[in-house]
Parts: sequence; C-alpha cells; structure tokens
Amino acid sequence: MDIRELRYFAAVYRERNLTAAARACFVSQPSISTAITHLEAELGTTLFIRHKKGVAPTASAEQFHTLARRIIDEADAARSLFRKPATKTTVTLGLMRTLDVPRTIALLKPLTARSDIALRLVGSDERADARIIAKTMLRADEHFVALWSERYVAALPPSHPLTLKEKLRAADLAEVPLIDRCHCEQSAFFGRNAQRRQTAAIAQSEDWAMALVAAGVGIAIVPEGVARGNPDVAVREIEVKVRREVGLAYRASAPLADALKDFVAKLQKQRKVDRTPGRRIARKAPSPSPRPRARRAAGS
Repeated sequence: MDIRELRYFAAVYRERNLTAAARACFVSQPSISTAITHLEAELGTTLFIRHKKGVAPTASAEQFHTLARRIIDEADAARSLFRKPATKTTVTLGLMRTLDVPRTIALLKPLTARSDIALRLVGSDERADARIIAKTMLRADEHFVALWSERYVAALPPSHPLTLKEKLRAADLAEVPLIDRCHCEQSAFFGRNAQRRQTAAIAQSEDWAMALVAAGVGIAIVPEGVARGNPDVAVREIEVKVRREVGLAYRASAPLADALKDFVAKLQKQRKVDRTPGRRIARKAPSPSPRPRARRAAGS
C-alpha cells in the first residue's frame, strides 16, 4: 500500500460515497475504486459494502481507519519537517455558517497543506478573496464553481413519534416545536403553513441546532450533510424537494491568488472527469458564469 491509497481510503470513509470521495481528492472515480480494491486485496478483508446510496464501512474499515489516519498525519508532518519557511501569501476565504464539518475539512485541507499560504477565514458576508456559499447567495459580479448539491431533511429527536413515518409533510410539523436556524430556506417547505409553526428556539449554528434537536427541544429542517453521521438525531425525508447548491464564488474583476487559481482549476478538471461519457454523473454543475442579478440568500 502507499500513502495515496490511504488518502483515498480516508476520503471514502469520510464521504461514504465513491463519487464524492473522488471529487474531494480531485481524481476520477475509477482511481478511487482501484485503490480500495488494492487495499482490500493487500489487507485480506472487505473495507466497504456498496449500496444504492453509496458505501458503508465494515468493522475492518472502522479498525483500519484509525491506523490509516495516523500514517497520513505522520507523513504530512514528516513532509513539513525539513521545509524551509516560505514567504506566505494571505488568502481570505469567506465561509457560510451552515457547512457541515466533514465537507469543511475536505475543502480547507488543500489550502492549509500549502506552505506558501496563510489562510484567514471570515464570515460569508465579509470581504474575502473567495467565498464558499450557496448559489442563492451569489452576487452579480461573481463567478461560481459548483462543489456539491444537497437536499434538506428533517432532524428529529430519536424517540419522537414522527420517526415512525418515512417521509414528513408540512402538515405533520404544523403544531410541533421547531428549531429555526436564522435562515429562510425553511419557508420553501412550510409555505402557507408558516404562520402555524411553533418556534421553540433559534439556533445560531448548525451544531447548536443539532444539539437542541438531540436534547428533545424540537425538530429542525437542515441540509442533509449537517444531520448525516450524527448518532444523536434521527433523519427523515420531507415531501418538498428543497435543495441547495454549494460552491466557490469569486469576483470576476479581481485576480485570484495562485492557491485559489489551482483550487479552481482542480474543481473544473474534476467536473470534466464527472462528465466523461459512460460514467455516471452524480450531479450536473454549470460552468462558472456571472449572475445577472443578486438574489435573497437562502442557506447562508
């Protein structure tokens, strides 16, 4: 095995999806599949079970991940040990508050790994070289490079009676205490029934919203990535197909830092790989293009 295979394994373990892992590593999906196959043959065990929505790690993968993560971190530390200090360029990146932790880690690592970059993070509404935002937050003078698209789901306390239903309607939540999130995408789900909502709390962050749900305070409508992998909440589909597209936005009139140019180039290269004939495309992402006008933010 080599360090690259371990990195691909860690990405699949984190994303629970081969296509998403390939996108995070800026390689093709066959490269990821081949690496996992090689690892399984070398270790003599099955690491992932494939299903219609992605993959699930086996007990062997759970055990191997701790060791693989340690090897990757030590290799990165060794690589940095003898590097001469470089002149750093400050790159300011604006992040919207509703990004889930695994995707945030995957986004930032290519930038934090560079010795010539001093990364500075600010809010999505502050001045920045580029922003990671929902497409609905795009300004008129910005280009947009799509990263992923995700649906919204209902996050419930595990013992809540509504967990007995596979899919929830707006009417199901009309008289139920809800956790609002300071964002307006919930209106697309509740529509005309918005006045019947019972707001139990307003969460300033996604982690706080999940904590309140787990504590039994109420139910929250959140991006699927936020609720995914949280053992303290139950997740159910909602009847309205509410989705958001998240990507990198940058001003068309301002030159990008070299690190961000490389980042954008890798994203564009990965999109071309996703569109290769004969391969299944997990999402369709438009080419970077300026927005004709600004729209009200949802999912900020």
